[in-house]
Amino acid sequence: MTSSDTDPGLRATVQRVALLNLGYFGIEAVVAVAIGSVALVADSVDFLEDAALNLLIVAGLGWRPAARARLGAVMAGILLLPGLAALWTAWQKIGAFTAPDPVPLTLTGLGALAVNVACAAMLARHREGRGSLTRAAFLSARNDAVANVAIVAAGLVTAATLSTWPGFAPWPDLVVGLGIAAMNADAALEIWQAAAAERRAAREAA
Repeated sequence: MTSSDTDPGLRATVQRVALLNLGYFGIEAVVAVAIGSVALVADSVDFLEDAALNLLIVAGLGWRPAARARLGAVMAGILLLPGLAALWTAWQKIGAFTAPDPVPLTLTGLGALAVNVACAAMLARHREGRGSLTRAAFLSARNDAVANVAIVAAGLVTAATLSTWPGFAPWPDLVVGLGIAAMNADAALEIWQAAAAERRAAREAA
């Protein structure tokens, strides 16, 4: 085990990121249910997934490369969960095609963006050094920040069209929610590939 395997700075960073994600999950989930937002439902589940992801990283920091690679493969599956939640919510939303309240949608998206930018900044300097583990955390925070910008945009478009074009107003939230699902699927593929590379490296070193 190298000293970087037990880097206390990395461990503390990942723990802070996990707590931030867990805290904002609760906030966003309450707002998502209250206003019936597909995008916020997907993003709130994403925050819960991120909290679990980072706690798993803390547990795996001292493991050997082969074990970390297996954990990376598990994380690739975890990254798919928010997408599945978004698809289920979108299916339900189609049956009751109404737009969410744009003000809490936009404000909650801005809050989520602030949290994810802070998390991505904390994780950025560690993203290459720990293989699939910290790369998973960094990619997740980065993708979430992009998704939050889209949520804010959806809130603004919804506000602009709610009274003038009510038939269009539900679409921005629905499209962004499905976009979050697609982005998490792409991140899962990247983590799976990184984990596969770690497995190959571990076999070659054995």
